[in-house]
This record gives sequence, C-alpha cells and structure tokens, in this order.
Amino acid sequence: MPFPTTPATGFPEQREPELRVDAERNRERIMTAARRLFAREGLGVSMAAVAREAGVGKATLSRRFSTREELIAAVFADRMDAYVAATGTALADPDPWHGFAGYIQAVCAMQAADRGFADVLTMTFPTAESLEARRAQAFNGFLQLIDRAQGSGHLRADFVSQDLVVLLMANAGVIAATGDAAPDAWQRLVGQALRAFATPGAELAPLPSPPEPRALYRAMVRLTRSQPGGAPGNRPGATSSTTPDP
Repeated sequence: MPFPTTPATGFPEQREPELRVDAERNRERIMTAARRLFAREGLGVSMAAVAREAGVGKATLSRRFSTREELIAAVFADRMDAYVAATGTALADPDPWHGFAGYIQAVCAMQAADRGFADVLTMTFPTAESLEARRAQAFNGFLQLIDRAQGSGHLRADFVSQDLVVLLMANAGVIAATGDAAPDAWQRLVGQALRAFATPGAELAPLPSPPEPRALYRAMVRLTRSQPGGAPGNRPGATSSTTPDP
C-alpha cells in the first residue's frame, strides 16, 4: 500500500501521532542537554550551545521553548518543587532553630549540587510565572521560619529575609569560583553564616573545616584563568613573583 503524500510536495506524509512523538522526544533531549550544561556551567550557557548539546537545530529549540526563561522554568521545575518542600520540612521541625538552620543548609546544598540552580535562586524571571510562583511560596514559608526561630530566642532579632538573599548570592559566588578545586568550601561559608545569625547559646553543628591551602590556591588560579586576560601574570598585580607557591 503506498504511503499517503502531501499535495504540495508528493513526499510521504508524517502522521500526527508520529509528529507528537518526535516533538516530545526533541523536548526531552533539549531539557536533558540544558540540565547538564546549566548544572556544569551555570545559566550563562547560550541557547545555541543547548541546541548543539541536544543535537537539534536552533529552529527546533525555539519551537519547543520560545524563550530562554521558558526553558529555564521547565528545566528547574523539579528543583523549585524541592525548594518549596524544604520549607515544609523545616516548618514541621518541632525545634524552630534547628528547622531554620537545617533549611539554610539544605538550600545552600541545592545550590552546590547544581550551578544553574545556584543562579536561579539569585535571579528573577518575570515571564516564568510557574517558577516565580514557587519562589513566592518558598519565600512565604521562609518568613514563617524566621518568626519561629526568632520567637525561640535563638535567631538574632535583627535577622531579616534579605540576609538569606545575600547568603545565597555569596554561596553562588563561592561555588562558581571554587568549582572542583575546592568543592566543599561553601560548607565553611554556611557554617560561619549560621554562627553570625545565631544568638549566644544557640545549638550549632560543628564548623566545617576550611579548604586546604593547596585546594584554595587551585581555585584562585582557576578563577583567574576564567577572567579576561587568561593566565596569571596577565592581569595587573598578578605576577609570578607575587603568586604564592602552592
């Protein structure tokens, strides 16, 4: 039996169910590629790079995701759900301070696990309504965490919600700067931050160890090389005579 053809071209006609399967397959390939690139390199990855990684054309990418924000919202939907769930877990903790501290650690750990998500938590995407709705839900839960922890007397009275945003920005910067050279450096930052947020007598987990000097040096070299100018010695004040021996 001959295949049905389109009147205009005479080529075999692709059935609608096949088109839907192809479209869904392409969507999954794009999301998988974007998730991989965003996690490794952050949100600075171009849409063209996502298309190459997925093995699709830019036109196919734009048909599936018409804007960058739409792609970001789709890729990070599950992580935003986990972000919201973290507030629920913290609010269910009978110890308000323990719930607050656990939430801070959990969210910062989410950032460390995914550079793209580290960026998402420090940016806004006005046209990505579902993502922003989840962010608002998590924020409202965090306000309750603050009230509970301050009511317990263990969170400083001058702590405000903006302090979390500042911490998330700082944590994202540490994660991006240290990479795999000192991957646990963020834990030290969070431990010190919780000590700054706590009142005297609040129960605190042991302070994580600082990065080893060699690891921190490698992170500094890595960061220098990622900047315009390239290797150490090409930037003002950075010369081989002033660079410490690792």
